[in-house]
Amino acid sequence: MRRHSNAVVSHVAIRADGGTLEGLLGIPHTARGLVVFAHGSGSGRLSPRNSHVAASLREAGFATLLFDLLTESEAYDRRLAFDIPFLAERLAAARDWACEAVETRALAIGYFGASTGAAAALVAAAGDPAIRAIVSRGGRPDLAGAALARVDAPTLLIVGGDDHGVIDLNQEAYERLRCEKRLTIVPGAGHLFEEAGTLDRVIELAIEWYDRWFPPVA
Repeated sequence: MRRHSNAVVSHVAIRADGGTLEGLLGIPHTARGLVVFAHGSGSGRLSPRNSHVAASLREAGFATLLFDLLTESEAYDRRLAFDIPFLAERLAAARDWACEAVETRALAIGYFGASTGAAAALVAAAGDPAIRAIVSRGGRPDLAGAALARVDAPTLLIVGGDDHGVIDLNQEAYERLRCEKRLTIVPGAGHLFEEAGTLDRVIELAIEWYDRWFPPVA
């Protein structure tokens, strides 16, 4: 167990069809809600970028759950890393776990997706009233297909201004969303938001979005 500012971060195990998924659950002293992360292909709960985002969200008063969408053995099958329906099922399993766990069952839930994880988040959220808000960072929401029209949760799409091609894919997906939505382009940012200050801008936008759509602390 580790302590980050006023948050406690602990290891958790999430049961899903096919095995157990390893995760890191971080809960600040007073949490407004829980943000569940959906990583992109080839990444996991230790993703440095998502870990940085999660730490900042905890400082802002949001609990976070970073977990591996694939088991250790499944990670060798590259096809699964791009199987959006499969990844969405794993995300739904994490959502179910959070709704039952003592530490998180009283918290509103949102998703934060990156790359293909954004598509999985949108598919998992489609028709699920428990999901309060979604943020996509450098995502591929277009891969959510027909599920886009069934997403009710307010959705923020964040794309790097230098992420050529992906901007167009996000714009196409944006048009297909029927929920409250926003598309924000971060100038000077590439697909991974590695440029100075760009990931911090993502964090600012995400906190503003969750602040808007998550219920206040009782």
